[in-house]
Amino acid sequence: MKILVTGAAGFIGFHLSQRLLSQGVEVIGLDNLNDYYDVNLKLARLRLLQNQPNFRFFQLDLADRESISDLFAKERPPTVVNLAAQPGVRYSLQNPHAYVSSNLVGFVNVLEGCRHHNVDHLVYASSSSVYGANPKMPFSVKDSVDHPVSLYAATKKANELMAHTYSHLYGLPTTGLRFFTVYGPWGRPDMAYFRFTRAILTGKPIQVFNYGNMKRDFTYIDDIVEGVVRVIHRIPKGSTPSIDQWDPSYSPDPYRIYNIGNYNPVNLMDFISTLETCLGREAKKELLPLQMGDMPATWADVDDLIADVGFKPCTPISVGIKEFVQWYRDFYGVD
Repeated sequence: MKILVTGAAGFIGFHLSQRLLSQGVEVIGLDNLNDYYDVNLKLARLRLLQNQPNFRFFQLDLADRESISDLFAKERPPTVVNLAAQPGVRYSLQNPHAYVSSNLVGFVNVLEGCRHHNVDHLVYASSSSVYGANPKMPFSVKDSVDHPVSLYAATKKANELMAHTYSHLYGLPTTGLRFFTVYGPWGRPDMAYFRFTRAILTGKPIQVFNYGNMKRDFTYIDDIVEGVVRVIHRIPKGSTPSIDQWDPSYSPDPYRIYNIGNYNPVNLMDFISTLETCLGREAKKELLPLQMGDMPATWADVDDLIADVGFKPCTPISVGIKEFVQWYRDFYGVD
């Protein structure tokens, strides 16, 4: 089995590639190794992958239409997992064009590669941010996602719409995964828990937005990877509901959307308290108002994921944060 993983040097892409390689899968890794965050961390992940014989790496940008087309023509992967994207809600306020280039232009290049080379299944990263201003909790794939509150979220919803179009026009099976606040070892330095850890260990204050009145469905990386692997093997075939059953989760085309979240929203202050316990140090907190583009709460309804692939994320933050802190101390050599 051969799988193309875009964003292979990224947080989720690295962990997924490791899991697939452990199962004997040939992994074709793609990443542009941009400097949105520390390139040395990306290179450290990549070195671990390149030590394995079934892994081959291409440093390419998804927005490079010709190079992506050539890669698909050369490798002809039967399965593609697209995890490459410009992440981050706040960064989209300062650099919107990066999101258009990577998340829109890049994604259509992936879709075109899949279309022209008979890919059996495209699995791609969406985000819990698509739920935006939706006040209904927990967030369900049956809910409307027509009110994003950041450009990042808008590009992720656009990906879902683009994927459905290709599923309809060309019969390309596509599955979108709405990830909920992924954390764990080898994580992204721009994420709050990572920045909190760095600040606490150096005695600097942490910025706590919305005065701490935030809830997140924190999802441990191993749970995310388990969900992705199971979804890879469930190729959507489409379904035709009756008119009274119709909702955004249905399509007569080979298209599917799933939430992957812990179904257990945690108050941000409780998350910080757990991090303080694992670090053995107390945080200096700077309480600030809600930032533009932020969502006060996220909570994943994972009923469809459970029904279709038999998996429910379940790692508690007490376990997940402990694993992250141990990795952080080892990787950065701090006490």
